[in-house]
Amino acid sequence: MDGRTVTLDVRDDLRRGEDPFDKITRAVKGLRAGDQLVVLNIFEPVPLYDVLGAQGFTHRTERTPEGDWQVTFHREAAGDGDA
Repeated sequence: MDGRTVTLDVRDDLRRGEDPFDKITRAVKGLRAGDQLVVLNIFEPVPLYDVLGAQGFTHRTERTPEGDWQVTFHREAAGDGDA
């Protein structure tokens, strides 16, 4: 995969009671084709799956050893799925 990885750690935002949705949407808008967004969260961000899925993103979810969640969102660049 060509592209860059943008990592967004929203765990402290959530612990302070802040909603990180706007921060995540800004990060998504800054992605280019082939980039991926890694979101670090204190819970599995299931609502994001549908929101970003509607924009063409797939996701891979992993539980960290600390019990947090790491979700990698990726939107295929034109031609990525042709092989």
